[in-house]
Amino acid sequence: MSKWDPTFLSCTWGAGGSSQERTMAVCATAQVVHGVETLLHLTCTNMEKQSIDEALLKAKETGIQNILALRGDAPRGHEYWTPTENGFTHAVDLVRYIRQHYGDYFCIGVAGYPEGHMDAESKQDDLLHLKEKIDAGADFILTQLFYNVDTFVDWVADCRAFGISVPIVPGIMPIPTYQNFRRMINLCKTQVPDTILQTLDTIKADDQKVKDYGVQLAVDMIKQLHEKHNVCNFHLSTLNLERSTKLILQDLKLISQDATKQLAHSKLLSAPFSTPQDLDRAENWDEFPNGRYGDSRSPAFGEVTYSASQSLPTSEASRKWGYPKTVDNITQLFEKYILGQLDSLPWSEDRLQTETDAIRQALLEINRRGYWTVGSQPSVNGVSSQDPIFGWGPKGGYVYQKAFLEFFVSPHQLDVILKRFDQDPCVTYYAMNRNGDLLTNVMDEEAQNAVTWGVFPGKEIVQPTLIERANFESWNEEAFGLWTEWEQNYAPDTDTAKLLKNVGDAFWLVNVVHNDYQLVDGLFNMMLA
Repeated sequence: MSKWDPTFLSCTWGAGGSSQERTMAVCATAQVVHGVETLLHLTCTNMEKQSIDEALLKAKETGIQNILALRGDAPRGHEYWTPTENGFTHAVDLVRYIRQHYGDYFCIGVAGYPEGHMDAESKQDDLLHLKEKIDAGADFILTQLFYNVDTFVDWVADCRAFGISVPIVPGIMPIPTYQNFRRMINLCKTQVPDTILQTLDTIKADDQKVKDYGVQLAVDMIKQLHEKHNVCNFHLSTLNLERSTKLILQDLKLISQDATKQLAHSKLLSAPFSTPQDLDRAENWDEFPNGRYGDSRSPAFGEVTYSASQSLPTSEASRKWGYPKTVDNITQLFEKYILGQLDSLPWSEDRLQTETDAIRQALLEINRRGYWTVGSQPSVNGVSSQDPIFGWGPKGGYVYQKAFLEFFVSPHQLDVILKRFDQDPCVTYYAMNRNGDLLTNVMDEEAQNAVTWGVFPGKEIVQPTLIERANFESWNEEAFGLWTEWEQNYAPDTDTAKLLKNVGDAFWLVNVVHNDYQLVDGLFNMMLA
């Protein structure tokens, strides 16, 4: 990306400093090795003062002069962001601290929210807090992503009327895939115009069309902001993937078509990405989905939140999921979701997709037997890529699927079902609990199992869904984190909170694949035997 001569590159900071070493390594490499002006994100949530001091000192030592000062999100497993002893409560405290100890050495940015911060009492209150950050010494504002240009323009006018005169840089996120787009807007509570949602709904089965639409939408938004509202600077969220960003810049005539042809010679580049051809191949990591079961070798793996946070006010959580007090009550919630009587679960923010109709009755019975399913797909053998239910990808192709299930289960039932799986050589499985204990019949830790693939004209075989140990372990951590979030919607001393904690501590998450994709009901018959 340094070949495109960006004004700056920004790098996120994991909640509570969880990605501190990687963030500093990326920023230092960009700044020192490639000479790209770098903006280091820095959060103060659950961060000790000593950690903040170390990060600022390291930044200065490596020549980084730009900080995006953020409050940040709570780390997984924490219900709320919390100020630590001798720490910081809000982003404004971090801005003041940097100015107090480093004077004007750092150029400081802060976050702005065109639709209002989700924790703000009102938009007026949100503007007040933003003004406080500017008065404390912030030099510019970087906004949260948005998809309504008018909302951004009106918000900027409100900022100016409120006395906020620093530069405001709009945040633009190209749509990566339909599912990741839905997860991101749910997580950020972003309002999306109906015209965009309707267009996406008509093309959501074709990953390439979604990506192309996302590029064109970003181009149109940038042109509108620049030509009609004289906005000259933009911040593109890459999600660690450069291809859509490159296409946007090419469409805007900001880089040439061959801007990335030359290989940057650096000692940091090593196998397997050691030739221009390999770099071209790496660029295509994001051509098709990198969702929950993407390829763990992808630079974007794990960067997009697997599921939108379900940490809700108790009133809303109880409205959606009630006050379960027994294991049977939880089973009933899963049953209602399978029947379409419930529009979400903590692990699934949307209703079941149409393809589930083929296995809905089997899923219902499986859940009634205590196997609480959070992921599934039927087997598919060479269906047209234009099929209205199972199709995806470009025209003229054929798609395939292996049947798989993912479910939570009690320790007692786990022993029973794994013995059944071990009797079938076509079955592979992973099982893990909250503590990270693993049971599997896959001996090769690096093994990758393609459970969805497509054959298209003029393309290599495309494998958008891989199941492997690395991505299952990542999802396991997320899945049990969502148990914790659900539990924390209720007061700790309630029967519901105690039940959810006990279940989360005791149950296992299982992923099972039946590798004979020509056997239609093999997996589901095994579950119901």
